[in-house]
Amino acid sequence: RARHSGPPDGGWGWMIVAGCFLVTICTRAVTRCISIFFVEFQAYFGQDYARTAWIHSIVDCATMLCAPLGSLISNHVSCQVGIMLGGLLASTGLILSSFATSLEHLYLSLGVLTGLGFALCYSPAIAMVGKYFNKRKALAYGIAMSGSGIGTFILAPVVQLLIEQFSWRGALLILGGFVLNLCVCGALMRPISLKEECKTAPELLEQNYVPETEKQDLKQMSICSPLIKLWPHECLCYCSWKEFDFLLMPGFMVLAVSILFMAYGCSPLFVYLVPYALSVGVSHHQAAFLMSILGVIDIIGNITFGWLTDRRCLKKHRYFCYLFAVGMDGLCCLFLPVLQSFPLLVPFSFTFGYFDGAYVTLIPVVTADVVGTSLLSSALGVVYFLHAIPYLVSPPVAGWLVDTTGSYTASFLLCGFSMIFSSALLCFARLAKKIKRTRLQLLTGNSALKQHIWTNGAIAYSVTAELDQRDVEVLAVDTNSYSNR
Repeated sequence: RARHSGPPDGGWGWMIVAGCFLVTICTRAVTRCISIFFVEFQAYFGQDYARTAWIHSIVDCATMLCAPLGSLISNHVSCQVGIMLGGLLASTGLILSSFATSLEHLYLSLGVLTGLGFALCYSPAIAMVGKYFNKRKALAYGIAMSGSGIGTFILAPVVQLLIEQFSWRGALLILGGFVLNLCVCGALMRPISLKEECKTAPELLEQNYVPETEKQDLKQMSICSPLIKLWPHECLCYCSWKEFDFLLMPGFMVLAVSILFMAYGCSPLFVYLVPYALSVGVSHHQAAFLMSILGVIDIIGNITFGWLTDRRCLKKHRYFCYLFAVGMDGLCCLFLPVLQSFPLLVPFSFTFGYFDGAYVTLIPVVTADVVGTSLLSSALGVVYFLHAIPYLVSPPVAGWLVDTTGSYTASFLLCGFSMIFSSALLCFARLAKKIKRTRLQLLTGNSALKQHIWTNGAIAYSVTAELDQRDVEVLAVDTNSYSNR
């Protein structure tokens, strides 16, 4: 395993991007195309919207619910092993689904087993891109995540043709063989060690940023652990000590709550766009073409938004770019019930697809900005885990509303308001943080405070313009105690 002082921003990193690109095709694009099977399942098993929608819900839920498991295997075993194992599980689930005799069978095979396989592949592959890129991180993620859109663009009409030629059973069997390509993707994921996330115990003891209580723990581990006695120069990852500290960060808490509402709003659209189009008189091929349009514009959103937010003028505003994209998708959902013909649904697919690709690209970027690169794998596992419950609940709830009201209006309005609330929550949180920072700067008496350092023996205290209230209080106490001496 190569050890680098920082992300290489190129080299084998582009192969990692290619591998992640293929992973998103085989996971997210295939999941989206399951909606094309919706009408076939409903007609074959004779069930209503709500019960049939559980298939798509369980796939998405299992994928996101088990995302921390994928991160765990990636962190403690190997990213390559996790993705290859996930590919085998997902392929097995799709193949078993081709022999289904009931919806319950599909819940287990297509839902649980395939979703678990996707979970072991998705978050580790995305985290690997973040480890290989820093300066061009948003662009790298834009290319990698565009696999979802490209895959949807290609697979949607192909799946429709496979269903017509071989029935839904034959189409699932072929998809099962296609998903085996995840094993090839896993082979591309060469591990990398960064100095910022991998230090030995003596190196950690020398760092000023390690709290005294943790230094004591490290000393005890150095004395008591036979592994450290036998291999004192082996790499000890600092993130393993505080692997989930980011859960207590206020910024991450707000992001997590917003993710719940965003995930609730975006999921039903991919399940019900094709059935809604069919209900307003659009042909089967035109309905599948709408998914293809959404997919190809998703690609443009992935790449262009990734490239734009890497520019100097927007790099500092990626957070606001993310919430703008989520809000625009919410507005699209609000207007969808009045679009009742193919010429009107085409612009919707363009707009929704573009901003969907935009915010999907920025999810790992914004998460990295909040928690840091060293904790990105664990944080992404939690972020995608938070998608699980909304993905499980929202399509059946939307289906129940369709069954109850006889129209899709209530379902799409609920989705739109949910995504707009997610965007507004992030906006208000950032404004509150900015107001708090301004007040803090006024309290310190200088809004452009330069860095000053006071030393008290071996301990150094640093004050900058970005001190929070806790740092100011600690500094005041230490200064008073020093003057009393």
